[in-house]
Amino acid sequence: MENEFQKVMSQRTDEELIKILTVERGKYNPLAIEAAESEVKKRNIDTSDFEQIREKATIEKEQKEKVDSNVVGSGIRFVNFLIDFIVWLVLAFIISFIIEFFIQPTDQGMISLIGYILIFGTFIAYYAIMEIKFQKTIGKFVTKTKVVKMNGEKPTDGDIIVRTFCRLVPFDRLSFLFVKNGIHDFLSKTTVVKDKTE
Repeated sequence: MENEFQKVMSQRTDEELIKILTVERGKYNPLAIEAAESEVKKRNIDTSDFEQIREKATIEKEQKEKVDSNVVGSGIRFVNFLIDFIVWLVLAFIISFIIEFFIQPTDQGMISLIGYILIFGTFIAYYAIMEIKFQKTIGKFVTKTKVVKMNGEKPTDGDIIVRTFCRLVPFDRLSFLFVKNGIHDFLSKTTVVKDKTE
């Protein structure tokens, strides 16, 4: 009788099979390991690649565990949010005061439009500029945390832009009541961790 895992293992890539037989071996049922070994023999995969892939997978696994152990909880995220919310309101107020000083629109529709642009513009600019330049906002400076990719690397400018716009998703703030990484973290594949460099 054919091993029930044979079909599953036949659909794995060479690299996945090597990971299963080296780094992830402890996670699998003995029959699954047997099926993976059989598939490796059937494909005639060069076992000299095993060590290199095992090392790479081990490093990736250690990096992920290190990041996961440093992810901050909902309490710190809430403090970050409060501080950043206050900073954003102050910035919006200052900029609106400056704009009102130089531009005095008389049309009510124009005033409303300028108000919306101001609110969203300062929000987007604050988070994007701070996190692109420093990997943190004022709130994160205070709580000694920073934004990283899921593997612990520094996020790209694109990651931060996605993260910033995802903050506008309805109920994003409430998502932190249920999980450590909220909607804007999940969609941008980023997270917030303790900043060990400080």
